[in-house]
Parts: sequence; C-alpha cells; structure tokens
Amino acid sequence: MNGDNLEGGARGILGEARERSGEITGDAGHRAEGMARQIAGRVEDADGEIKQAANQAATRVGHAVKDQPVVSLLVAGFVGYALGLLTMGTLGGGSRHRY
Repeated sequence: MNGDNLEGGARGILGEARERSGEITGDAGHRAEGMARQIAGRVEDADGEIKQAANQAATRVGHAVKDQPVVSLLVAGFVGYALGLLTMGTLGGGSRHRY
C-alpha cells in the first residue's frame, strides 16, 4: 500500500459522506460532488495499485538481469531487432514493398 492508495481511500470516504449529506438534505450539488469524489478516489487507488505492480515488475526484471545477464542481453537484442523490423516501414527507413 502506498500514498496513492491511502489518499484514494480517504477521498472515497469523504465523497461518500458528501453524497450521503446531499441525499439527506436533498442537495443535488452535494450528491454529485460526493459521487465525483468517490470516482476520483477509486481512480487514485487504482493508480497506486498500478504503480505498485510496475515497481514489483521492475524489481523482478532487475533480479533476472542480475542473475542471468547473458540471457537478458539476448532477450533485449531480440526485442530491439523485432521492433526494428516492425517499424522499418513506418519510419521511412528501408524500402520494404507491400503488395
């Protein structure tokens, strides 16, 4: 759990409270604002989860590179070569003909 998760959860709770107060008082503006805050809280929470997953993936890749540097170089070279083949026609390089 990181700061984005905590902020998102807090924003969601405050939004829910604002929506409930709008329902009780009949204020549509408060209801709408509360709903918007809840959505913003969910988005912020999801952003935190994505960042956390990306950090974990980067850590795993770092360990894999450290454990098997030759294999990592081969994989990186293959990926670079494949991307070069895929973009050769779109970047103006090469004279690939498509029929």
